[in-house]
Amino acid sequence: MKTTIDIPEKTLADAMRFTGAKTKREAVVKALEEFNRQHLVKDLIASFGTLDFASNDEIEAGDMQEIALKESKSRKSRKTSKL
Repeated sequence: MKTTIDIPEKTLADAMRFTGAKTKREAVVKALEEFNRQHLVKDLIASFGTLDFASNDEIEAGDMQEIALKESKSRKSRKTSKL
C-alpha cells in the first residue's frame, strides 16, 4: 500500500541505523514489524498462567482409562469370534 507520511529526518536516520536498513522504506517496514512483534510478545506474556493444562496425574489417569477401554473391546471381540 502506498502511503505518504512526513517522518522527522533524525528519527528516520536512527531507524535506518538501528535496523541496518539500506532504504527508508526498508527501515520503516522493519521498525513496524519489530513494533508489532513486541506487542505480540507482550500479549503472549500477559496470557501466561491463564491456560489450564492437565497435570501428569490427570494425563496418566486418562491413559489408564483408554487402555482399559481397549482391553474391554478386545475381550468382547474375542468372545464374539469364539461363538
